[in-house]
Amino acid sequence: MFNRTNHRSIHFNRPFQLPDTEETFAAGDYDVDEDEVLIEGFSWLASRRVATFIKVPATIENQYRMRLIAIEPDELERIITLDGAGNIPHSQPHA
Repeated sequence: MFNRTNHRSIHFNRPFQLPDTEETFAAGDYDVDEDEVLIEGFSWLASRRVATFIKVPATIENQYRMRLIAIEPDELERIITLDGAGNIPHSQPHA
């Protein structure tokens, strides 16, 4: 099965919270990875998103550990909209 990961960066203007976490994350740039799989059986290329992760950088508060936190795509878009943040252009997908 063909898999690919799309990478993008998002800038938050204000501190924010992610669902199911009690932490408040600082404003700034965050990387997001979106994993997709190819949908087979069509005569054209189609893919389906199977996972979305936001990368949280290492800080003193999280004992210097970078983390990938799973998030629903709709929830991420809601947080972006609430912040009034703009997306930094997508980079190329990686297979």
